[in-house]
Amino acid sequence: MNLFFREMKSYRNSLFFWSLGMIALVAAGFAKYAAYQGTGQPMTAILDQFSKSMQAIFGINGFDISKMSGFYGVMFMYFALMATVHAVIIGTDIIGKEERDRTSEFLMVKPISRSKIIFIKLFAGLINLIVLNIVTLFSSLYFVNYFGKGVAITKNIETLMIGLFALQLIFFFAGTAIAAISKKQKTAPSTATFLLLITFVLSIFININTKLDWLKYLTPFRYFDARNLLSTGFEPLYLTIATLAVAIFILVTFRSFQKRDLSI
Repeated sequence: MNLFFREMKSYRNSLFFWSLGMIALVAAGFAKYAAYQGTGQPMTAILDQFSKSMQAIFGINGFDISKMSGFYGVMFMYFALMATVHAVIIGTDIIGKEERDRTSEFLMVKPISRSKIIFIKLFAGLINLIVLNIVTLFSSLYFVNYFGKGVAITKNIETLMIGLFALQLIFFFAGTAIAAISKKQKTAPSTATFLLLITFVLSIFININTKLDWLKYLTPFRYFDARNLLSTGFEPLYLTIATLAVAIFILVTFRSFQKRDLSI
């Protein structure tokens, strides 16, 4: 348990600031919604000022942003980007920080197996993801109620938060796998973050050009797209792909970490 508490303590400050950042993002988003509503100008008129491409880039297309549920669907893209960046950074860092910082002797002298070490690290990382997800959930419920004047979209928010957690899991374990197989731990975070941004940009291109829809299987952001989640719910095929991806990432993490020579 000492290793678990050590991991939690090492991410205490970063989790606090990530949580503050998420709360600020939620608050700023719905303050903007309230400001738009206060102008007396129809939200659809504001939307018409943007081209279809711009609407796709900002995640507006497909939503009725005059409604709180539609506006929250638009905001979900930004919540997802922030939460997955946090997840991938935690994933790469929690695996490789001792080797990167030349403090691997801390792990080597522990009377526990590498499998247990990696399990504890992954569990600590998951707690960080859960906390940020819960912060996003409750801040969303609070600010929707505050700015929406009692509009009830709790079920929509809960559905999207489940989708958000699925995205967090995918990129967290992608990060741990990349860190476990990387020979240079200093490059692992940038590699994992680059992969995340590529998949995010790909999802935007698919929104812009429907001819690229066949590429949707390459980006997890399409598996848990807010439009689909709010209209049809979770698709079994996407859930299956996501589950297999997470399982493969976990397997790669465990096997690679057990075999690698840790730098001291």
